[in-house]
Amino acid sequence: MLFLPVDYDEPLFRPPAEAYSAILQVSLGCSWNKCAFCEMYTTKKYKIRPLMEIEKDIEGLFSYYPRIKRFFLADGDAMSLDFKPLKDVLDSINRNAEKRNYRLQRVASYALPKNIISKSDSELKELRDADLKLLYVGIETGDDELLSLIKKGETYKSTVEGIQKAHNAGIDTSIMIITGLGGRKYSEQHARNSARIISELNPKYLSTLTLSFPLGYDIFRSKFRGEYIPQTTKELFEELYLFISLLDVENVIFRSNHVSNKVSPEGTLSKDKDKILNMLSKVIADTPFNEMPKNSRYL
Repeated sequence: MLFLPVDYDEPLFRPPAEAYSAILQVSLGCSWNKCAFCEMYTTKKYKIRPLMEIEKDIEGLFSYYPRIKRFFLADGDAMSLDFKPLKDVLDSINRNAEKRNYRLQRVASYALPKNIISKSDSELKELRDADLKLLYVGIETGDDELLSLIKKGETYKSTVEGIQKAHNAGIDTSIMIITGLGGRKYSEQHARNSARIISELNPKYLSTLTLSFPLGYDIFRSKFRGEYIPQTTKELFEELYLFISLLDVENVIFRSNHVSNKVSPEGTLSKDKDKILNMLSKVIADTPFNEMPKNSRYL
């Protein structure tokens, strides 16, 4: 896809909060790409782009948008790059900003905990000093059984280790949890253990998505390693309510503005916890067991 100065390799994804960031593909696809629920990069074979191609895109983006404030490094996990090539990309971005006599606000990327762990503490601090300030980490759940069932390739322990390592280097994280990931059978343990891991990590940002099946339910079901029983809309709201009610965090910015969500509670936790829970209680009370009312004022 030719988008102004950059010829992107589609499909292209970015978090909602990166809507006004310059998107720079440093890799194509996902270095793991085995998760049962994820259909984002199934059409791509993972590879790291050559630095010369990346630098050409950087120069093109700066020539078209001379005062870019933020960059988002795509595709699925820029942290899969070794330290030196990733640092080279960040240095190239900063050199182009310095030529125009200004400094970036931040560079962000998706990340897998295992690829954060692969960097040393000093390397992570160097990346932070080069303006890599935010990592979006889709941990999906804090439940070890469910992590295995969805083929995530991570555990509770590895997730905590990777994210805490980023935090210790001064890199903020935005963590994503998927509502409905385990279906009815695993719903309660998913909510409880997800709340437990978020409470332990206390990230700067937290968001929830709702499990969806763009390519069809059968594809997900064939990859899921356990018994998956779909939840009703009311049950999904109840799971979200339980998750939020169990959180013990401070100054975590919570958003649920992903397109997959039926409702979008938001606020700062724990300050706004009661407000969010009251809103969800009303949604649950208004929602028939088998459907979401089309005229709901909470849509």
